[in-house]
Amino acid sequence: MSELPVYIEDNKSYHSDNCGPVIEAWKKNKIKLEALGRGTYPFRPMEDGELEGISSVGYWDALIEQDWGLDWHRNEGIEFSFIEGGTNPFSIGKNDYVLTSDNLTITRPWQPHKVGNPNVNIGRFYWLIIDVGIRQPHQDWKWPDWVLLTKSEMRELTKFLRQNEQPVWKVNQEIRECFQHIGASIKKHHRNESHESWIKLYINKLLLLLLEMYRKGEVELNESLTESIRTTQIFLKSLEQSIGEPWTLESMAMKCGMGITRFVYYCKQITNLTPMQYLNHLRIVKASEMLLNHPEMSIIDIAIDCGFATSQYFSTVFKKYHGCSPVTYRKSKFEEVEA
Repeated sequence: MSELPVYIEDNKSYHSDNCGPVIEAWKKNKIKLEALGRGTYPFRPMEDGELEGISSVGYWDALIEQDWGLDWHRNEGIEFSFIEGGTNPFSIGKNDYVLTSDNLTITRPWQPHKVGNPNVNIGRFYWLIIDVGIRQPHQDWKWPDWVLLTKSEMRELTKFLRQNEQPVWKVNQEIRECFQHIGASIKKHHRNESHESWIKLYINKLLLLLLEMYRKGEVELNESLTESIRTTQIFLKSLEQSIGEPWTLESMAMKCGMGITRFVYYCKQITNLTPMQYLNHLRIVKASEMLLNHPEMSIIDIAIDCGFATSQYFSTVFKKYHGCSPVTYRKSKFEEVEA
């Protein structure tokens, strides 16, 4: 299994989900587990052409208190999770919840979240992750071809999911039964009885029931959640924690899923700087802190840690910001403290 990237945002580490703790708990007979997944997702891997568009679907059944949780992570698609019984701590962004029976959570690829605080509790927990071809808020969604909703229904459901990011919902008995049917079909599918059509059928029903839930609820839509400038804001917020990477203008724009011209435009709107100017600003701020807080580190080590290819280029950029070299800056600050 390849190592997954780790990100830091708001002083919280998170990664692309591989459900590793779930697998370990199942191997140690701490939980019952029925799941299908592709890539790093757990249990029986799906073959090419099988349940296209589904990254992972399944459930765990914890019959005793657990000593593990799913730490901060993101998914490669939109995730619907459902708690059938018991309670579980759930956090998304800066908000903490306690999930109770018949709670549904909805998270998107740009939303770090975790289950457990730090451990999960007794209960059955279902999940469904659908890859709709997006990683950023402004990108267009593409649902799997086997989704049977009409084009107008798909547009309506997608609009609700894009323009409202309420993460926790109390759902009805029909949605509960839908997850139960999906779980039962997966369990039978494991026994070499092909239940792919049944799984697709119940996922389609689930999507229709979610559309009905949104229609009946008082859902406040916010079109700004889907704008390109928000994608840029999310990226720039996380950039501070990845300044050591060899970023180029092209790679930053690609990470945001947009062209260079549009990315530069939104970056200037947000920071009043070009992307490279903003990156260098973050690098110099970090380097300045390291010069003072880590006197044991050499100038070249600090330069490399902060993403500068050479100490010469680091010194050139540093002088533009502080009017002196890194060596002089460090020496003068220490002299001020001693005085």
